[in-house]
This record gives sequence, structure tokens and C-alpha cells, in this order.
Amino acid sequence: MTLRLYNTLSNRKEDFTPLHPPKVGMYVCGVTVYDYSHVGHARPTIYFDVMYRYLQYCGYDVTYVRNFTDIDDKIIRRAQELGITTGELTDTYIKAFNEDMDALGLLHPDVEPHCTHYVPQMVEFIEGLIEKGHAYATDSGDVYYRVGSFQGYGKLSGKNLDELEAGARVDVSEQKESPLDFALWKASKPGEPKWESPWGEGRPGWHIECSVMSTHNLGESFDIHGGGKDLIFPHHENEIAQSEAATGKPYARYWIHNGFINMPAEDGSGQVKMSKSLGNFLTIRDVLDAFDAEALKFLMLSTHYRKDVLFSEDRLTQSQRRMTYFYTTLQAMDRYLAEHPAEGGKAIDAEKIAEIPEQFKLAMDDDFNTPRAMGGLSGFFKLANDLLTAPNGHDPADVAATLEAVRAQLIPLFEVLGLLQRTPEEFLEGITGRELKRLGITIEEIEALLEQRTQAREAKDWAESDRLRDALAEKGILVKDSKDGTVWSVKP
Repeated sequence: MTLRLYNTLSNRKEDFTPLHPPKVGMYVCGVTVYDYSHVGHARPTIYFDVMYRYLQYCGYDVTYVRNFTDIDDKIIRRAQELGITTGELTDTYIKAFNEDMDALGLLHPDVEPHCTHYVPQMVEFIEGLIEKGHAYATDSGDVYYRVGSFQGYGKLSGKNLDELEAGARVDVSEQKESPLDFALWKASKPGEPKWESPWGEGRPGWHIECSVMSTHNLGESFDIHGGGKDLIFPHHENEIAQSEAATGKPYARYWIHNGFINMPAEDGSGQVKMSKSLGNFLTIRDVLDAFDAEALKFLMLSTHYRKDVLFSEDRLTQSQRRMTYFYTTLQAMDRYLAEHPAEGGKAIDAEKIAEIPEQFKLAMDDDFNTPRAMGGLSGFFKLANDLLTAPNGHDPADVAATLEAVRAQLIPLFEVLGLLQRTPEEFLEGITGRELKRLGITIEEIEALLEQRTQAREAKDWAESDRLRDALAEKGILVKDSKDGTVWSVKP
């Protein structure tokens, strides 16, 4: 099956045909760095990370570009509030963003351009638009794009130009020819960052930044442009207008947009988008402090990228339990394989196991259908668990050969999804550490109490032994004695 992508530009699924195969150029709008990133920002970074991985898995030579918006009204306001420069502010939050991406286990894009590094190219781009009659400078030093000059305006969002004009309003202080015209260059105000230009000192508008950074790194026409669906209008619509007016060529060929992260409404009436403006957000750091990164990724990928994701603590807990199931199954498989050699064994359901990559590809080729892909892979964990708990007379070598074959097929495919990237021991230690932090107890404190209990048992002081066991239980720690010794676990 050929990879098919849902293209917002055509509102349908299309066969993916790169401009210059096997090379693929992909640009994704990045974050505006004035604060810590929230879970809503995690969604596009996780999904486009999987798309990047999958395109590489399919043999494409991908150049993935994701920018940092490091000059913006919000950045200027926040820096002024804190009494620092915009550069100091953005450096802090670019570093924080990269730390969050590393904590999520995401690959770094090939190019991560900063807007402020491309201002000369933006000035040159704007000059070209003015020369072609698509933009105009005002007496105040601002430059606007002339929306009416581009016949294809609205082709991405489906918005009608006449209707937009009828519903638009213009501030009387603005020197626009039309209320729909948008800023390419903004004259600087006192105390704001500024750059030289033919129109006076100022800074670029938001939309021009992405047009310049994308075409500079990928060419005037490239394959994939991505971002959240809230960017379709006006940001991506404006990118198309100014880019195609400047070059006379098609801009991005496939437009891919992910859905929102929604939170349950406080009044129980339904769902509302997670956003800073509504104040109903959690930072990525907040979530990863309490849950494993792969739990968050599993939750995201369990919903198709074009649909909205309902985010809640219950759903995140369920996702973490699912990832724990995968890792504990892998751990049991590894232990079995360490004790039972697969040499001479024949895999059970070998044909079915051999089809795992093909079934995975069928799902992913259908517009990156990660829920279907993960569902297909999950069934083979059940096969492994069934063999481990009830071999039903199968030869241990055959069981081992089956487990070995399943493991060899699953791990590379989960890697495409950015999951199962650690050893089971590393994952489970992380889960335990978070649970102990939640309970307010350390491993050292647990071990000290267990040592006291061991001494009480050796002294046959059963009452003290029971008291210490009950004290641990009150703290959320279950103690189990067996012939092999005493083990503890966190109470579910």
C-alpha cells in the first residue's frame, strides 16, 4: 500500500509523492518561547516525531525543520515584566523546551531555525513582495501584505474573501488598504528589539517568519507543512499567500494538521481546549513529574492525530498501566529467554508473527493511523503472555523461539512510535520512583524499616514485625514474605 496523507489543502487523502524522492522536506511550526511548554505543545511535537520516524523507516531521506519563534508581542511583554532582555528570556525557554523534548524521548529536528537569525532574509523577501505589487509600506514604517492581490487566498481554510471582508474591522489608526491586509513588518516602539530595514527600524511579522525559514531550508516548494489545526487560519493561509506570490510556485504540497488537547469542562458540560488563555493547562514538566513520558505519548498516539485528544488524569493513568503491561511482559520474556535457549525451537504462529511489519505498515500508510498500528502490535503481547503463563505442553525451545521472534519484530516498530525505548528495569524503576515521591517516602526509608522488621523476625518478635509491616502498608507499601526472602511493592 502507498502512504496516503490527509491533505488539508484538498480536504481528502492523497497518495504521498515527494517532489524529489527519496528526499522529503518537512516543516512544522514550532513554539513561541516566552514560558514553559504545556501539554498542548506536546501533541504536535509527539505526532510529527512519529511521522519523521516513519518516513525514515520507509526509506525516505527526511529533512525535518521546526522553528523557534523568538520575537513576538508576548515575548516582548514578558521580558519587560521580568526586567530582562528578550534574548535572555528566549534563551531560557528554548533551553527548557529542548529539555522537555529530551525528557519525552523525541528526536531533534535536522534544522531548528530561530526567527531572529533570519531577519535580513525576511527584509529581502518583503522587498520582493513590494516590487511585485503584493505588499506596501505605510508612512508609519509598517509594511502590509495586500491580500486582494492574491487570487488563491482562502484555498487552505476554505474561507471566502468577500465574507471575510464583510466581517472584518479596521482600527482607524491603521493605514491599511483593506481590513484583511496583514503585517509583514512592524515599526519598532520605544524599548522594543529592532532591526534596520528600508522602511525604518522594526521587526518582522509572525507570518513572514515561517515562509522565510521554511523556504530557506527546504526550497521554494517542499513536501510537508505541519502544525496544529488552529494555525490553518490565518497563519498558514497567510504563509501560502505571501510565499506563492513571491515565488510564483506552489508552496507546501501536503498540509497536515493535528487536533487539539481538550480538558474536561469544570462544570461537567463537555470538553474545552487546553490553552494558556483559559488557564486550564499543565506544563509538560508538571505531567512528567507525576507520569512517565511514554504514558503521555501512548495517550496521544491512542487517538488519530487529526482528532482532538481528551486529556485527564484517569486516561493518563490508564495509559501508564498499559505501558507498564508492555514493559513487564518484555521483562518476563527476557527472563524466560535467559533460562530457555531458543536453539532448535520452531516459533509458534510463525506466519502470523512474520506478518507483523506488513500489518503495521498498512495501518501507518493509512494517514499515520497510530491507534490501529498500536492495536495490532498489542495483540502479540497477549500471545507472549499466554505462552508464559500457560505453555500448554509446548516445548520450551518452541516457546523461546516464539518469544524471540515476537520481540525481534515488535521492538523496531515500537521504536517508530517512540515507545519501548528503555529496558524494562529502567522504566519500572522510574514508575516506582514517581509513586514513592507521590507517597512521600524514599527507598532508603523503606529499606530501613524492612531491616528493623528483619531483626524483629530474627528475634521472633512477631508483634513488632506485624507492626512494621502495617506501618509500611499505611504508607502505601505492601510487604510480602516468601522462601526467597522479603519483597516490597507500591500499593496499586
